[in-house]
Order: sequence, then structure tokens, then C-alpha cells
Amino acid sequence: MDMRLMLQLLQRLETLRRHERWTREQLVAYQGDRLRRLREFAAAHSPFYRDFHRGMADRPLNELPVLTKAMLMEHFDDMVTDRAVRLGDVRAHLAGRRRAEPYLGRYVVNSTSGSTGRPGLFLFDRPEWASVLASFGRAHEWAGVHVSLRHRMKMGSVASTSPAHMSARVGASLQSWWMPALRLAASQPLAEVVRQLNRWQPDMLVAYASMARILAEEQIAGQLRIHPHLVFTSSEVLTEDARRRIEAAWGLPAFNQYASTETGGLAAETTDHNGLEVFEDQVIVEPVDADLRPVPPGVFADKLLVTVLFNRTQPLIRYELSDSVRFSTEPNPSGRPFARIDEVQGRTEDILHLPSPTGAQVAVHPVVFHAAFDRLPVGGWQVVQEAGSLRLLLAGVADGEVREQAVIDNVTHALRAVGVDPPLIRVERVPAIPRTASGKAPLVLARPPSSVTADARG
Repeated sequence: MDMRLMLQLLQRLETLRRHERWTREQLVAYQGDRLRRLREFAAAHSPFYRDFHRGMADRPLNELPVLTKAMLMEHFDDMVTDRAVRLGDVRAHLAGRRRAEPYLGRYVVNSTSGSTGRPGLFLFDRPEWASVLASFGRAHEWAGVHVSLRHRMKMGSVASTSPAHMSARVGASLQSWWMPALRLAASQPLAEVVRQLNRWQPDMLVAYASMARILAEEQIAGQLRIHPHLVFTSSEVLTEDARRRIEAAWGLPAFNQYASTETGGLAAETTDHNGLEVFEDQVIVEPVDADLRPVPPGVFADKLLVTVLFNRTQPLIRYELSDSVRFSTEPNPSGRPFARIDEVQGRTEDILHLPSPTGAQVAVHPVVFHAAFDRLPVGGWQVVQEAGSLRLLLAGVADGEVREQAVIDNVTHALRAVGVDPPLIRVERVPAIPRTASGKAPLVLARPPSSVTADARG
């Protein structure tokens, strides 16, 4: 690891630790000051923001327009604050042999997976990247591991190894004597992942939530034989059943962390496992409904609007994340000043839209299916929406343990309970749940109503 970057990371972590002793009033004052500076910088150095926020210098944050990924990519060259940065050059850099090196010698480039149909590109200079690394370091500290030069921990990561994905970028930046890392692609054959983890024997396991559950099953079955001190999950909804399987496999609970390519870490669990505390000294988050109206604590939001307080290279002010989360109505028992997320339902792209008995479309969140599946003796499950039907994939099912009709009945009941007229439901037993190119095994594969209708018409 670059020692200068390591020192910046440690300095940033020490600053964040001090923030955790603040009162809520001190945090809000800090957010206001950082937001003011961010808006002034964006207006002075970004042609896009000069137009986007024209005449709004005195408006509060919640009155500013919302920034989408499509807008960001369409106006990329004018949005970034370094006039030397050009989208075509960034794409050429990522396609070249030296894509793992900093762009223009100073920018770490991250790419989203494109799950919403269009990948986004996000740049961080060295101090900004140190803040991203510190967000993940904070998650480790909240799980009970103090990050320092005196503490060595071997990490095994099973996620994406694409050089442009944040998980791989963070792992590469942290690779050092203090944190030697084995980074495996979740899309590799499971037997190979198991073999390499057995050989590596990580102290800390980091994996997609779906992959962590699969690995837990391998540990229980005796194929995987590792003894991590910590298990971190991210990128997908961590179900209660997955938590139970991880605890059964290794005798310890999983620590969930919530992050995005655009922001780095957003929130993380602490040792009390009482929701995810939001890193509000690094980001401002606004939970909103589908019409961008504020959503109160205790109610699931359809989206999050995120303002990143530390990124000047590519300012994100009220940037739209299509995540459905619910903020807690209770005070934070840790004593820290941060708000808590008590449940994450996943991206709205993973929400099914199914007809009610009257023909109206009903949004069905993935959590609706959890009760129907999570206690089944299966190695994994997935709901796939097809034209006029749902296909239920079950993996790791022993003969006679699960009756297909019982599964159909459970799902039918769950759908009717939320006002859906259940479509044709089919159960299919598979050797393993199919994974995406990046190695994720999503619980729900949704298709928008328009594409389903088009398919039904042939």
C-alpha cells in the first residue's frame, strides 16, 4: 500500500472518531458548513452546476433539483471540476492496460455495474479516496476491529474483481502487510472459491450477502473449513435467514454494511446489531418517495437523495440512489449523533410490479418473499418474473424436504396479502442459483411492466 495514502487514511479515521463524540447539534452545524463550501465550489468550478443551480444560491438543500445518473453521464465533462477530465479519455483509460493506475496520475476511477441500464463513472482524487477508504475502515472499527499499523488481519473477499468496481479498488488500495488480501470473483466456480479460501484462511471474510450465505452452507457441509473472526456482507439485502446460517456456520454474527460506488460507505452495523448507523459526517441523506417527497422515519422510502460532503472532483448534490430503506424512529442507543437505518429492502429495480384483482399495478418489494422462503431447508432461492408468471428457483433441496405445492401456496398467500392477484407460479429445482456477470445472486429478478407486456404480445 502507498504509505502516504495509508497515513491519510489513519488521519481521516482519527477525525471521524472525534466526530462520533459530537452532539446532534454539532453534527448538523458541521453538515451545514460543509454543504455551503461544497455548493460554492461546485458553482465556481463546474459549468454544469452553474446552470443546474442558477438562481438558487440562497435556496435550502431540499429545494434544489435532483441529480440522476443519466444526467451525470450526459453532462459528465461539464460536471467535473477539473477541466482536464474528459469522459472519452476516462473510458479509454478504463479500457487500457493501465486501467488500475490513477487516471491523469491522480484520480481513482470507479464504475457502477450498470444494473439500472447504464454504467456510471465516478472519480476521486487522493484525499477524497482516503475518505472513501476511511468509510470502510470505520465499518471495521464499529465491528470491533481497531484500524492501525500495529494490527494485522488477513482478508478474503468474494465479490467483484473487476478493476473498475469499488470493491476491487478498495481491496487493492488496502493491500499491504497490515491487510494482506485474497480477492476472489464471486462469479468463479464455487469449488474454486472454497479451495482458495481454505488455503488462504482469512481472518476477515467480506462477501456479497448472497455469496456469504452460500459459503455458510459450504462451511456447514464441511467443504469450506475457515475460521474468520469477522464476516462482512454488502451490496445486497442481508436476510434474517442468511444471518442465521452465517452464525450457525462460524458462531458469530454477520456485520452488514451499506455502500455505493458513488459514495463509498454510507452506513454500517455496530456490535449491538441495532440497525445501520449512517455516516452523516460524510454524506447527507434524504429519504423520499417515488415523487421525491420527504418520507418520515418508520416508513420505507422509495429512493435516497445523497449529497457527498467530501468529493469536490465530481460533486454529487441530491444525487438519486434507487434504494428502499427505512429510518428508525428511535434514538440512537450508541450515543453517537447519527441517524439509523433499521431495514434495507434493496434497489427499486428489484421490485416486482404485479397486477391487483382490479388490474392496477402493485409494487411488490423483495421483503414480501422473505417470509415465504427464509425458513425453508434450501441452499438458496430466487424469484424470476417472466411474461405472465413467476418462476421460483430453489437450490440445495434434498428429496422430500420441500413440497413444491407448499412453496407455491406460501408465495400465493404472501402476494394476496399485499393486494396482488397471483400470476401463474412455477417451481424449478436448480443445482445453484444463477449469478450475474459480477457474481451476485439477486433474490428477485424484476422486469418492468412494459417489457413483460411486450413479451406477452410476442
